[in-house]
Order: sequence, then structure tokens, then C-alpha cells
Amino acid sequence: MSTLSFPSSFSNLTLQPDSDSDPDSLSQPQSDNTTTETYPTPGSGMTRDTALQHVSFNQDHTCFTVGTTQGFRVYNCDPVREMFRRDIDDTRGGIGFVEMLFRSQILAIVPRGPHAPPTKALMWDDHSSRCFGELSFRSEVKSVRLRRDRIVVVLAHKVFVYDYVCFKLLHQIETAPNPTGLCEVSQGVGPNMVLVCPGLQTGQVRVDHYVSKRTRFIHAHDSKLACLGLTQDGRFLATASSRGTLVRVFNAFDGSLIQEVRRGAEQADIHSIAFSSTAQWLAVSSDKGTVHVFGLKIDSGALGTDRSRGASEPSVSKLSAISSLSFFKGVLPRYFSSEWSMAQFRLQEGLRYIVAFGHQKNTVMILGMDGSFYRCKFDPVHGGEMTQLEYYNFLKPEESS
Repeated sequence: MSTLSFPSSFSNLTLQPDSDSDPDSLSQPQSDNTTTETYPTPGSGMTRDTALQHVSFNQDHTCFTVGTTQGFRVYNCDPVREMFRRDIDDTRGGIGFVEMLFRSQILAIVPRGPHAPPTKALMWDDHSSRCFGELSFRSEVKSVRLRRDRIVVVLAHKVFVYDYVCFKLLHQIETAPNPTGLCEVSQGVGPNMVLVCPGLQTGQVRVDHYVSKRTRFIHAHDSKLACLGLTQDGRFLATASSRGTLVRVFNAFDGSLIQEVRRGAEQADIHSIAFSSTAQWLAVSSDKGTVHVFGLKIDSGALGTDRSRGASEPSVSKLSAISSLSFFKGVLPRYFSSEWSMAQFRLQEGLRYIVAFGHQKNTVMILGMDGSFYRCKFDPVHGGEMTQLEYYNFLKPEESS
């Protein structure tokens, strides 16, 4: 259940326990007293005890956002530079989650701390320095996904879809236990939204097509889901389980398995999965400290040149990236006929990293929970170890190179 209210300012926002109001109830603001704030300069307000709580890229990978124990920050990706930040009273525990809407100054934020339990999703307009909406729940908000027309809030067992303009609750989905807030939405123009999230069964993915009003369930894995990835137009879906050895790519419209790639032989926690803009490449990061790039069988021109065909007409090439040992398939164990990554980048093992493809050709961007930003380039023909192009520490810019 959720309620909607309109706090006037982030700096003086008070967070109260949830009420028993109806989730569709809407209360108008009593006043519109906004505070005037200037953008702090990059590197200002830095303290030694600043700790990261969340990092994420925006929808087109041109910016990334950071939630800290002191507030949130927004950075440009190319070149890397701090665009703006907002600090709050550190007794509240800071910001546990922040999602940016493309390159706008609209963000969804989830406070976290003893005096700000993470049961609220706040819509923040940094241009006017105010919250213009608040969604409150009885349990912890795990993640938020934004489109230009929708707000999607993910709890441990439910997903709520709201209209972006009026905050009306449009859809409510029950899921299997979802402690990390797995959910992805397509970002195409128009109402043709595709939403993917865990189903009710272990290893099951639910795919909702909102224009056709169709729901499909895909049995992706035998063990629990650990990570999801979705192409911008919602046509292709990638999944990983808690085992972390395999990543599977599906046609999101008919649920058919397109490709299965292998990250490794040992169990791992998959932290992120990202498609390139043309769905020619797939990047995967895990706690093992290696970022992998895989070649996909999806037609590299299908997404970039013919988006009008919609999610119902996926185009898959006949080219295969099967390992050279594939002729032993059916004779040797499945491990030996797996499709392996064609490029890799080594990082510190045990840290959390997320990945996205850069706008420069054949580049990957990596964000770490230690404050690191890497830009790497891979060879699309020969593969192998990626070349580091850039390193930046956004917590300690003086240590960047």
C-alpha cells in the first residue's frame, strides 16, 4: 500500500511512518515554498567518512548517479565530471538509491538511515530544488525504474507501476522474493513499455507487454534469479541465476532462448548485465573481479536501423560465437561446448562493479563501489584483454589518472 504526498524541499524534508491510506490517494501540496540552492562545485563538501551506498547509470549511459551517506551526486560520463550534488543532514543516513531520468534533472531517490527508513520513493526536481512527489510503502523500497511516462517501484515481493504525470497506480505485480529489486523496463518512445521482473516461481522471469496487454513467463533458470538485462526497445532479455556461471539471452516477445554464454566454472554473484545499443555485445560483471564481453547472435543492425518493427519481430543472425570445441557437443560435458567471453577486463575481486557500453565505439564503462570509474576498449575481432583508456576516482578526484 502506498500514499502520495508532496514535500516542498529536500533540505527540510521530514519523513514520517507510513499511514494506512489507500495507495491511490492523492494529497495536494499545502504550499510551494521551495528553497534556492546553488550547485556546489566539483569536490566541495568532501569528507573522509563519505561512503557509497548506490551507483547506477542513467538510461542512455550518458550520466551516472551516486548515493552516499551524505546525499547524492550526478556525474557526466564523457568526459567524466561532477554535474551537481545535494547533501543532507548526515544523521538521516544518506541516500540508499538514486535513479536519474535520462539527462534531465528529475531523479527518484530512496533515503536510508535510522531516521529515514527506506520505505519511500521521492521524486526530486533539481531544477526547482524540490520534491514534487512521494510514494510511501509499508516495506522497504528495493529499487526504482523511470521512464518518461512511468514510475516503477520495486519491493521485496511486489512491483508497482505508476503514471509519471498524475502518480496514479496503474498496475501491481506480485513476485517471488526479490531482495535486490530486480526489474527492468524498456525505454522506447511511446506507450509500448516492456517490463521484466521475477515471476512467482524460482528462476522464472515475468515479461509484461503493455500495448498488447500480454504477459509471458519464461523459465530461465533452475535456481534463483540474480540479475536481469533488457535492450532499450525491450525485444531481448538477458538473465543470470544465483549460480552465476551462465547467462541466457531470450526473445522477450515469444520467450525463446536465443543464446547461452558462460561467465566461468565457479559460482559467482553477477552484479550487472548490459546490452550494447545494437545488441551485438553483452557485458557482464561479477564479484570475481572480471568484466566479460560476449558476442551475440542478434543481428547487429536490427535494433539500430529498424525500430519501427516493434518487439514482435526480433531479427536473429545465423552467425554463431560457439567455442571451437563445439563439435564435441553431445560427447563432452556441456562445459566444453560453452560460448565464452571474447574480451575481458580484470578488477579487484570481491568488490561490486556495474557495467555499461560507452558511446565511443567498442568501449565499456565500469563503476565500482570503491569510487572507481574505468573506460576500456575491446578488440571486436581478436578479443582478449581490454585496454584501459581512463581511470577516475569520483570520491577522490585527486587520485584519478
